Amino acid sequence: MLKINTNFQKLPGSYLFSAIAKKIENYKNANPDKDVIRLGIGDVTRPLTKSVIDALHTSVDEMAHEETFRGYAPDLGYSFLREAVAKNDFEKRGCDISADEIFVSDGAKCDSGNIQELFSLDNTVGVCDPVYPVYVDSNVMAGRAGDYIADLSKFSNITYMLCSAENNFAPNLPEVMPDIIYLCFPNNPTGATMKKSELQKWVDAANASKSVIIYDAAYEAYIREDDVPHSIYECKGAKTCAIELRSFSKTAGFTGLRLGYAVVPKDLIMDGCSLHDMWARRHGTKYNGAPYIVQRAGEAVYFAQGQEEVKGLVNYYMQNCDTILNGLKDTNLKLFGGINAPYIWLKTPDNMTGWDFFDFLLEKANVVGTPGEGFGPGGNGYFRLTAFGKHENTVEAVKRIRNVL
Repeated sequence: MLKINTNFQKLPGSYLFSAIAKKIENYKNANPDKDVIRLGIGDVTRPLTKSVIDALHTSVDEMAHEETFRGYAPDLGYSFLREAVAKNDFEKRGCDISADEIFVSDGAKCDSGNIQELFSLDNTVGVCDPVYPVYVDSNVMAGRAGDYIADLSKFSNITYMLCSAENNFAPNLPEVMPDIIYLCFPNNPTGATMKKSELQKWVDAANASKSVIIYDAAYEAYIREDDVPHSIYECKGAKTCAIELRSFSKTAGFTGLRLGYAVVPKDLIMDGCSLHDMWARRHGTKYNGAPYIVQRAGEAVYFAQGQEEVKGLVNYYMQNCDTILNGLKDTNLKLFGGINAPYIWLKTPDNMTGWDFFDFLLEKANVVGTPGEGFGPGGNGYFRLTAFGKHENTVEAVKRIRNVL
């Protein structure tokens, strides 16, 4: 008789953004005349740039001719993209990362969920709290998280490293370092960052305890302050303890194209084994590579024109951050983030839960955000707004929120 993976039964409810989508659908069905502005899910709204579109058209045309047709992509990614990534994302920042340490994928979400396959189920896991849900959920599915404690909204075998206003939403080093540590900076959902000197402490501690850091740098393009690292490999010793995840989704608007990459250094040896070689084996077995046309589009992002276009996209969304911060600063909301990340993290008014505030804004202002509780127990009483909406919608949403507070 077939047996299922019972770890799936430990997951509480549906995936956060699926639950939000259902609430919105129900509201719109009951109120078809209402114009709902969505500042919840972190999906982009600006179209793909000219360089990217031109690269897509050119590569699509190549696929129509026998001499330029491409079949399966190389398992680890085309060399033209891996070399562009190594040069522009790392070499220019003084990071010693080579092209063959870069593994191209269809996005950081998949990589952040799949990377845990390299590790034994006996390993302990540490996550920031609040946290991007995939880090926790993927370890639950694998059987590493223990049991769900409903009263605490926590899993018994996961170390929740509290990120609060008191520590500027960057976790303190735990007394006992977990074996697997997930760090996301600039942070989703809080928009917080970590100074290089602080990140160096995590690298040193991970090396000392033989832990591995999974460093999600999906939002590094939004950093506006000089003393905030764009890569963990800016820290000394990171190549022996850290895997970095990157994405083209929010940087270049590839949420619909799907492209990202993981950096697994060859110096990263754990338990006598090369994680670089293990990830290459896993990639080759379970993945057939991002499409050629998408990888060509990714390459175009690194051309001079593409870099200018990316700056334009980032500036557009960060202008939305400024609109939200400036528009709500004199309300009874306490605001965080929005300086080096496209997210505003706010304390809900009147001791509301995040879900209460979600319902309040949806019904009273027809504006959608994301309840903090969806990101873990540390998100209780907080709420996330994204800067990825259209600018005119962001201006209108701020106006509506002010009117109901």
